[in-house]
Amino acid sequence: MRAPHLTVAKNTRTERVLVLCALPYTNQVPHVGNLVGSHLPADIFARYCRLKGMETLFVGATDENGTPTEVAALELGVSPKELTDVLYRVHRDIYSWFEISYDSFSRTSSPTHHKTTQEFFMEIYGKGYVTEGVLRLPYCEKDRLFLPDRYVEGTCPVCGYELARGDQCEKCSTLLDPIQLINPRCKIDGSAPVFKDSKQLFLELGKVQDRLKSWIDSREVWRGHVTSLSLGWLKEGLKKRSITRDLRWGVPVPLDGYRDKVFYVWFDAPIGYISATKEWGSANGDPDAWKKFWTLPETRIFNFLGKDNIPFHTIFWPGMLFAHGGLNLPYDVVGLQFCNYEGAKISKSKNWGVFCESIPKVGLDPDIWRYYLISIIPETRDTEFKWDDFKNKVNNELVANLGNFIHRTTTFAWNNFGGEVAVERAAGEEEELVGRVARLGEDSLGLLGEVRFREAMTKILAMADLGNEYFQGRQPWKLVKEEREECQRVIHACLMACESIAILLQPFLPASSARVLDLLGTPDRGFSGVGRHRAHVKLNGKPEVPFRKLEDSQLETAKTLATKSRPVKDYFNP
Repeated sequence: MRAPHLTVAKNTRTERVLVLCALPYTNQVPHVGNLVGSHLPADIFARYCRLKGMETLFVGATDENGTPTEVAALELGVSPKELTDVLYRVHRDIYSWFEISYDSFSRTSSPTHHKTTQEFFMEIYGKGYVTEGVLRLPYCEKDRLFLPDRYVEGTCPVCGYELARGDQCEKCSTLLDPIQLINPRCKIDGSAPVFKDSKQLFLELGKVQDRLKSWIDSREVWRGHVTSLSLGWLKEGLKKRSITRDLRWGVPVPLDGYRDKVFYVWFDAPIGYISATKEWGSANGDPDAWKKFWTLPETRIFNFLGKDNIPFHTIFWPGMLFAHGGLNLPYDVVGLQFCNYEGAKISKSKNWGVFCESIPKVGLDPDIWRYYLISIIPETRDTEFKWDDFKNKVNNELVANLGNFIHRTTTFAWNNFGGEVAVERAAGEEEELVGRVARLGEDSLGLLGEVRFREAMTKILAMADLGNEYFQGRQPWKLVKEEREECQRVIHACLMACESIAILLQPFLPASSARVLDLLGTPDRGFSGVGRHRAHVKLNGKPEVPFRKLEDSQLETAKTLATKSRPVKDYFNP
């Protein structure tokens, strides 16, 4: 994959970046697979872009419309509004705890989103991209409601997977309609649905197929599996796709003859990216600020999502944007793989996995979790959460390598030089250390720009390895007794390496890196500080251990608490 070349322009204009995260449903609470499959990598990238000096906006929202919400509310005996009000706060609080730095985290039930969706629809309707037709929809006679595609399960007609959803087979990624499933059944009660004709509105995707094909072919920065999946789907030929449903909860269709219907959730949800941007602008006193992110050509849009969402963001959403006209298309669709748990797929219903609502109860710092979760971001293949791996990575990498180098350096400076060292110019081995650290830092930044976070972190670990090796080899505990001035040069070089490491850690471990930079008195925390020389360093107080070893008792507590999923009903019946 080619690098996205995210650099600050040489002229006075700074490149603008819009970071978007797939909208989570509010009929469920996120688990670690959801976090590492979109929110965490999106946050890392947004933080990186801000530190690069780019004008950066990071937005998301909860996906609250459609039958999934209606069905969940019906099962819980609450209204859809009650359901979404409560679970929106649950989602928001979880992402806040994990330090996901959204500039705007909105809701698709908001008035701004309803208005934006209706205006978007009227634009494409006026341009002739919407037609009328009849759709055979699954209807559950027992529950007396039309079922969303996701609430119909059956056998995939392509690969034979027996738990395929009515909108897509998770195993082979084929996009489906419920009527295509073999032996379909209602996910709510297991009954066989009947299919009824219903008059609906359709988006004529075939009219934009050629433009989509040319656009996808031009996407040099996309991952290979994203491009191949998209082009493979296009080979089947784009057909018109329904954009309305016979429901009560959702965005009402503003067209005579269809005012008793709402927009299908797949249609209105991505428009939430725009409405969330609008809400950010209005909240900051500039209702038109959204336009610079969605209409000006120098803006680059990055979508972070799981692989099951790839076709919706490379085919349907861009197709909608082509039909609308005048709005920016995605620059990179970062389609991530799945994260499993201890040999099997994460399942809330089976209480199998690590669940975000339970993690804060464990008592470990968010950055401890972030560090391990970064190591299992499924960038190119499926990954797996394993408790033994969690312990090993925290203790052997974060604590024994990164934390050890920072703590031994700052503690030595505090104990032997009163926390204050000054060296006018690095020379010899010290200069060589700083140079090698700078080169590894450049490598890490390059990988961050290419959205390769796990590799970027390995370069930071290599910097700490280098620092520990240098510290051990130079033996400052001997030098301080024999050649104090030389010892000061050694510790100064190590402090500069610590500063570079902490600056690079900011997108990954924001709170921990801030504490280290505060300790070092770092004035400028942008990436330009990596590998620099500061003649005078004065510590702001006595150093503390940045990361503590994970004890077996803590691991057992984590296993016990974090693997317990809180049923959604408990949020309404505490």
